[in-house]
Amino acid sequence: MSSGREGQLTLAIKMRVSPEPASYQELIGLMRRYREALNHAINVVIENRALSLSKAHRLLYKVFKERYGLPSKVAQDCYREAIAIAKSWLSNHSRGNMPRVMAPRIWLSNSYSYRVRGGYVELLGGYKLRIIGWDKRYDVYPSGDAILLFRDGKFILEVSKRVPKPAKYIPSGVLAVDINEKEIVVGNSRVEHRFETAVERAQHYKRLAEYLQKKYSSTRYNAWLRRKSIKRRISRFHSKAKRIIEDWAKKTSHEIVAFAKRHQYAVAREDLTGLVENLRKLPKEHKVGLTILSYRRLEHWIDWQCEKNGVPVITLNPRGTSSTCPKCCSKLVENSYRRLSCPRCGLEADRDTIAIMNIEKIAISKMGGPLAAPTAPQRTDVSPNRCGEPVNPLKQPSPFRAERRSASAFNEGFACYELESRS
Repeated sequence: MSSGREGQLTLAIKMRVSPEPASYQELIGLMRRYREALNHAINVVIENRALSLSKAHRLLYKVFKERYGLPSKVAQDCYREAIAIAKSWLSNHSRGNMPRVMAPRIWLSNSYSYRVRGGYVELLGGYKLRIIGWDKRYDVYPSGDAILLFRDGKFILEVSKRVPKPAKYIPSGVLAVDINEKEIVVGNSRVEHRFETAVERAQHYKRLAEYLQKKYSSTRYNAWLRRKSIKRRISRFHSKAKRIIEDWAKKTSHEIVAFAKRHQYAVAREDLTGLVENLRKLPKEHKVGLTILSYRRLEHWIDWQCEKNGVPVITLNPRGTSSTCPKCCSKLVENSYRRLSCPRCGLEADRDTIAIMNIEKIAISKMGGPLAAPTAPQRTDVSPNRCGEPVNPLKQPSPFRAERRSASAFNEGFACYELESRS
């Protein structure tokens, strides 16, 4: 899923498909040969900088036909995909190892290599796959190239489609998003909600994988690398942890953007690019939790959902959002665990609530709109009450609690969640 041409979005529509029993093994064999040819082509294209179809054709076409036995059109699609992967890797300044494809797959050109007709996908070479299920909302849009994957014993066809990009509305307010290890805090000066992260669930499977790695290792060599069953189980634990975080990020971003669109808010989030460089200074447990959280995935899905739904998104510098008073801009001091107070104006609130108010304030000023300064009880009050005793603001009900209890619109937006208030 990424931005397409001007005014368009490119979506990947996934279809669950099932081949005919007679051609099952033959199709898997073709996809495995294609995978090996693709990995070979990626190395050749990168080493020779053969980033044009003509150069790749001269270097690879004969090899694909003779060594891997690929049909002509499949061979052409193979080095087309290799060029696309090589260009993406070469344009990444922080690239790592040479890219490599692991799952059996095959690239399919629309109308030439595949077509969808009558509930079936017909592939080049006479293969026919029955469609089990797909998202029918985008059937009216023309199909582009597709990728057929074989993963976990299932065939999945990913079809690319271009859809019109929705126009962004003029926001009536800001919905701020603050990300930390334990929970994602969403809200503004009126409402607030907290999403629990999936770090604990993902860490459970990561610990299981690390336990097996430690159990089947010694000082001389790692025995688990030579035992296929143990290596497969470790790989599945790591994959399970990754899928938990990915699923959580997709669902959470959808809830956030749906609420913002319903109330015509702009989504404001912190730009956490480069945060990974600061993780080295943190304790190991905290560092592992933030690494598993993969905040970049959540940012990616929030931005994508905003783009797909026409919701304005604002990115801000995170510096000082959790340590500056949103009312008088003074430096906050820590009062207790994750609670801060302002020695100048008396504002006292949770660290994440402070961040939400600051993000909202900065986003509104960045949009050029009016800014209503948040109110807060004063730490001291020399005016006596009717009993002749000075008012102690620390014993008074917090205005944040009252504001969040009265926000019925927020409850309607997140009906499936319990509204959490801040004292």
